Amino acid sequence: MLRSLDIRDMLIIDRLELEFQPGLNVLTGETGAGKSILLDSLGFVLGWRGRADLVRTGAEQGEVVAVFDLPDNHPARSVLDVAGIPVDDELVLRRVNRLDGRKTAWVNDRRASGEVLRALSDSLVELHGQQDDKGLLNPRVHRQLLDEFAALGAHGDAVKTAWRSVAQASKSLDEARARIEAAKAEEEFLRHAVDEMDTLDPQPGEDAELDARRRLMQGAERIGEDISRAHQALGTGEGAEARLGDALRWLDGAAEQAGDVLDAPIAALSRAMDELGDAVSGVEAAMDSLSFNPHELEQVEERLFAIRAMARKHHTTPDELGVFAEDLRGRLTALDAGADEIAGLETGLADARARYDKAAKELSKARQDAASLLDQAMGAELAPLKMERAVFTTEISPTDPGPDGVDAVTFTVATNPGAPSGPLNKIASGGELSRFLLALKVCLTRDATGLTMIFDEIDRGVGGATADAVGRRLADLASAGQVLVVTHSPQVAALGGHHWRVSKSVADGVTLSTVSPLSPDQRVDEIARMISGDTITDAAKAAAKELLAG
Repeated sequence: MLRSLDIRDMLIIDRLELEFQPGLNVLTGETGAGKSILLDSLGFVLGWRGRADLVRTGAEQGEVVAVFDLPDNHPARSVLDVAGIPVDDELVLRRVNRLDGRKTAWVNDRRASGEVLRALSDSLVELHGQQDDKGLLNPRVHRQLLDEFAALGAHGDAVKTAWRSVAQASKSLDEARARIEAAKAEEEFLRHAVDEMDTLDPQPGEDAELDARRRLMQGAERIGEDISRAHQALGTGEGAEARLGDALRWLDGAAEQAGDVLDAPIAALSRAMDELGDAVSGVEAAMDSLSFNPHELEQVEERLFAIRAMARKHHTTPDELGVFAEDLRGRLTALDAGADEIAGLETGLADARARYDKAAKELSKARQDAASLLDQAMGAELAPLKMERAVFTTEISPTDPGPDGVDAVTFTVATNPGAPSGPLNKIASGGELSRFLLALKVCLTRDATGLTMIFDEIDRGVGGATADAVGRRLADLASAGQVLVVTHSPQVAALGGHHWRVSKSVADGVTLSTVSPLSPDQRVDEIARMISGDTITDAAKAAAKELLAG
């Protein structure tokens, strides 16, 4: 229940504090007095999207605070729990609008987003404004209203999930077909390229190895002759090794008679002989490594050039040819397996469609059952609204499959027995539309708990006994909760349990709107004004007292 509404510096309101009560609360006043500003302000603190220029002229910011009672079982508690906001027996919403358009909100003194405010709003307030009947006139909304009436959310979610599965399966099938068709267009290229790659079989790092081997063999002819001469110069024939050996033998022979003066030279020559032996072995190894088949250079160059040509052909590097070949083989394998893949995806799509058809059929059956219940509920609501002869019918017809099922839902009405039924906007008058709206809103919110219902001129277009019937239905509705009604009807105003008057005044060139609770005598004057206009007559007062007496 909305307990209080505190408005500061919003439009033509400088400061306004309202304390609402359970039951039927009515707000009356002349056109333009500011009744809609109260709804704009309440919508602002609840996060509704509306007009941006709400700050009163001359003020730096506007502020609205709304306080709601929150029973233990109120659905708003789950919203607060998800948002991580402390929960108490009361809920305090505060929102500030600055001149630069920035908006800041708090819920129980915790900063909150507009999304959280709107989620709370859904469980706190049900507003029926002057343009609410547009939903009744729009068949695209009728299906949603029927689903809300019957609480078909689980059925609807199942259909949406199944529809998404169908869409995804269809997309996967289309993509696979496109991919395979593209592969077929290059099938000849793929097979030829894979055969070339398999024949060449390039290995990672092979290009560098071949290039190094080629360079070595190219240089072998130039350096081989010098290495051979060096080997001869070091060798045992006329080379250094033979000469050193002779010198060592001669010194060994003279050492016995020379004492120890030759020991050092002999030791040095021995070391030189060892080092010379290592040098000879190294040169011989080099000669062996430079020895190759005369045709090997040609073979190395031929393979090296083949690998590099293949890399240029496919715009890659020699070392990446293996990876590229694997990609080609994968595309070819996918092409060869395309028929099986398509068959599998087609089976998946058929299964998804079957699940969708089943879910959509169950939703259609639930909607048919709900349509009968809604028609019965509407019949029961229309009778006390002086429309007992009207027949409301929920028509369900097939439509193209979609995320909301396969049903089109249309509300039709016949206002008199024997008259043809038709769309509301073609059959019902303005006053009848208001009553249909009231009846439908009552049906849709019947099981809602803790809602404050607000009706903005729901009685427009009706008067006399009909207006009295509308007021009595609103009073009955308010007996189990809280209803706020903005009205120009004296019959509806007289049935309110609590009455406020909205008025506007001009002081020093500044227009301000005020809201005042009315005492019993003030209510008589206000209802008399609503009956007779600015001049309140005794007859009007008498009529007002009669209305208040019930």
